[in-house]
Amino acid sequence: MSVRLRSTACLLGAVLAAALLPAFPAHADELREREYWLEDYGITEAWETTQGEGVRVAVIDSGVDGSHPDLDGVVVGGTDVSGAGQLDGQLGIGEVSEHGTLVASLLAGRGHLPDPPPSPSPSADDDESSGDQSPSPEPVETTGPDTYGRGSDGIVGVAPQADLLAVSVWIEGPTKGPNPAGISIDQQIPDAVRWAVDNGAQVINMSLGSTSPTWPESWDDAFLYAEENDVVIVAAAGNRAGGSMQVGAPATMPGVLAVAGLDRDGEASRESSSEGISIGVAAPAENLVGALPGGVYADWSGSSGAAPLVAGTAALIRSQYPDLSAAQVVNRILLTARDAGDDGGERDTIYGYGILDVAAAVNADIAVPEENLLGSMAEFIQIYRRGEPAPPPEPAEPTTEPTPVDIPEPAVPVAEEVTGTSGGLPAAIVLGFGSLILVVLTGGTVAVLRARRAALDSANGESEAKSQGIASDD
Repeated sequence: MSVRLRSTACLLGAVLAAALLPAFPAHADELREREYWLEDYGITEAWETTQGEGVRVAVIDSGVDGSHPDLDGVVVGGTDVSGAGQLDGQLGIGEVSEHGTLVASLLAGRGHLPDPPPSPSPSADDDESSGDQSPSPEPVETTGPDTYGRGSDGIVGVAPQADLLAVSVWIEGPTKGPNPAGISIDQQIPDAVRWAVDNGAQVINMSLGSTSPTWPESWDDAFLYAEENDVVIVAAAGNRAGGSMQVGAPATMPGVLAVAGLDRDGEASRESSSEGISIGVAAPAENLVGALPGGVYADWSGSSGAAPLVAGTAALIRSQYPDLSAAQVVNRILLTARDAGDDGGERDTIYGYGILDVAAAVNADIAVPEENLLGSMAEFIQIYRRGEPAPPPEPAEPTTEPTPVDIPEPAVPVAEEVTGTSGGLPAAIVLGFGSLILVVLTGGTVAVLRARRAALDSANGESEAKSQGIASDD
């Protein structure tokens, strides 16, 4: 049964505007056909090499519904760091509770088998027969590229064989308000990162961001911990439509792979992206489709969707090249990106190193530098937080060894000098993160497309009522 719903959800500075969409053709691969990025960005080609098996990715977000048909068996662990969610991180919480499920489906959705055709009604002749009944038809998996994952229906992510960890955080907004458990986002973010690292995440996706390029000092050690434990962190750059004209933290943090958004034509998105010197790569952020809790699907947009496409790419690389460091995984994505922008092959503030090319990131035969091209958290802390001078350069001497690759300085704003003896940030920044400058989910427009409630279908429309209840939580 297809259900068209109306749902509205608010973000700080951005409204997830509901829209009643016309029904689309009801055939098994209707959703798969909408995933244009699978072919256009080399994902199906990369799948001939790897689908992300053996890699664990943490999704730090509003919670991930692991019972969705496309995520069944994908979420292998989780937690809640807000104090307001479910212990396994699978309950949607906060201002946009469905956001994490959308993100997870683009990263590691596995799709599902098409519904079997209905059994023919028995005829009178059948009643007079021997009484033997034909078995109910079983779902039949088709063959071909559309069946990567479990089947040709539903959403398949970039890394359909990767495992997910669901880490729920409470994102404050005008509808749901502050975290009822009282734990600030300044504490939730580092707690989430540390938990992900301690529980085996090799990649972390953060489709959330601040409206400020700076971040609380309390985040430093957690992101350094991830760096020291060889974990790739991918973060969304933010959306102009949501009031983010410039990239905000954590996408401004050294070593973090910040992802900008592209429109359907592969150009920089006017609404679903932002601008900044920390942008690493650009990926699709408009005309997206994803999974919502309870079997619902949605059209949506935002750099929130671009980030998991890149995080999924990192999972593919980690699966294919297990000996590469996190820094080298990031560098592979950057150095294989397709050139874009007006800087003649140089990194710019709109596209970063260029447009994501998943096939090249997985298959290209290239050498990658060992140090992260996006900087180092350890170096940032040494220079800007602790004020320790860098060691003096050694006198230059002739050498026959290859010249080391020059790694650019971390593309992040210089932190303001800490004053006083408390060890905290200046009051203006603390207030900014705590109240006025809040972490927001970087999703854009969401419009519900359909709900699959086959098991609940009934003549009185009970299925539709339950689907509407889920879709209108926010």
